[in-house]
Amino acid sequence: MIKGYCRVSSRKQLEGYGLDAQKTEILSKYPDVEIYEEQYTGTTSDRPVFNALMDSLESGDTLVVSKLDRLARNTVEGIQTVEGLFKRGISVHILNVGLLEDTPMGKFFLTTLLAVAEMERATIIERTQSGKEQAKLDPNFKDGRPKKHSKEQREMALQLLLSGESYSKVEKKTGISKSTLQRLKREHSREA
Repeated sequence: MIKGYCRVSSRKQLEGYGLDAQKTEILSKYPDVEIYEEQYTGTTSDRPVFNALMDSLESGDTLVVSKLDRLARNTVEGIQTVEGLFKRGISVHILNVGLLEDTPMGKFFLTTLLAVAEMERATIIERTQSGKEQAKLDPNFKDGRPKKHSKEQREMALQLLLSGESYSKVEKKTGISKSTLQRLKREHSREA
């Protein structure tokens, strides 16, 4: 059996390269395909419709997607998904790549995709590090996430805690979360 999967991450993507465009592309190659579709973020692999599709696939089936990024969050996850399907005897047709089967040629394409993914990852890390080094040249550069609360707010909250106020009361008064208050108190205890 041939099963197709279409996904968009956000409502904005419903137009442009949305569900209809993906379905049309898949149906042009496989008119009798059973299509599963969902609007769900690609930042998680726990997608309800995708999970149902994966459970429904059996040996001899073919999974069709328009592009690899519709199948997974990133290339590495896509490759892991495809390898898992190969082990179950399922072929994968990524329309902009080709038919991938558990054959020497299918494994070659998969290995090539993995190599590209590794290069892509290394390039991103290199660019990030280069950008960070450039940013450090700025005398106002501060590494890490900026503080949400001012030093004065944190000191006031700490004083309230040290005077015996409960975490929930201090949280209400200052707007600083309980976990941050606990961390402030721990840090104070270490310094004392």
